Amino acid sequence: MHKVSMPHCPVKPEWLALTTEAILEPELPIVDPHHHLWDRQGSRYLIHDLYADLNSGHNVTETVFIQNRAMLRADGPPEFAPVGEVEFANGAAAFGASGLYGGARACAGIVAGADLTLGDRLEPVLEAMQRTAGERLRGVRNAVAWHESPQVQSSTTSPPRGLLSDAAFRRGVAILARFGLSLDIWAYHTQLDEVYALARATPGVRVVVDHFGGPVGTGPHAADMTATVADWSTGMARLASLPNVMVKLGGGGVPVLGFGFDREAVPPASVQLAEAWSTYFNVCVDLFGCERCMFESNFPVDKGMFSYHVLWNAFKRLAAGASVAEKTALFSGTARRAYRLVAR
Repeated sequence: MHKVSMPHCPVKPEWLALTTEAILEPELPIVDPHHHLWDRQGSRYLIHDLYADLNSGHNVTETVFIQNRAMLRADGPPEFAPVGEVEFANGAAAFGASGLYGGARACAGIVAGADLTLGDRLEPVLEAMQRTAGERLRGVRNAVAWHESPQVQSSTTSPPRGLLSDAAFRRGVAILARFGLSLDIWAYHTQLDEVYALARATPGVRVVVDHFGGPVGTGPHAADMTATVADWSTGMARLASLPNVMVKLGGGGVPVLGFGFDREAVPPASVQLAEAWSTYFNVCVDLFGCERCMFESNFPVDKGMFSYHVLWNAFKRLAAGASVAEKTALFSGTARRAYRLVAR
């Protein structure tokens, strides 16, 4: 029977505490370009929870908040509801900017959830977001991950098929260039041709592909991962030919990728994580180069499978053979360029 993926695994603090490690290369600066904050029924990850992870040993200097439909406005026109999430993230950023909670400047960049299918009606929403977040607004992401199998799930929302090719959506993406905003895309490897077509059609928009490019390891793909990796590699090679595309290396704790670390008696160690993700890491770096790759935490989604300090140790093991310049790109430099963050 095929494994069915769920959006994310519940966080079990007592279980996570069973695996702890000394911090590798503790002075290496890190920009975490992908995390969320939320307060949902049965799940809460707010600024103090984030700082508990940021202060667990690694030298995280800045983070980027990624939309997840948190704190949408209950009142007003529906197209302006995502402005509430930007207000929420910008308020969290004020905690970081104070310096009272640690050295990291949390939410130094904000990737918002403005509805790109608004097309020509998108501009007033982006203007409202810019007024709210100021210089912190750096990009937009919409839910676009779609798969024909109901066994492949990674979101509480269900976007329609072919959204990346929708004419209004594409007009919305084109408008991002006028605002100097990037486009984050979380899509499955089965959609990479659509991602390629969109990125090629909008060369003035920086496209950031999340979570290794979404190599699905559940549902109908679980039985033959060799074929999945081959298909994924082909799609990623096409994307790498476009200079406006970057890729985030992470998301290995998303159940749809199929690793299942949460089912083990103890959480994985960094050596185990690095071994599990080595193929995806090597292919991405070979295709895009370190200057277009960046490590990401995807917390708290991935926290159901491993802890923050173990995750970044795993990334450091994956990059052990990289030069100083390549490590700088992977851990901070690419993220700074992608989201226009100024080094402190």
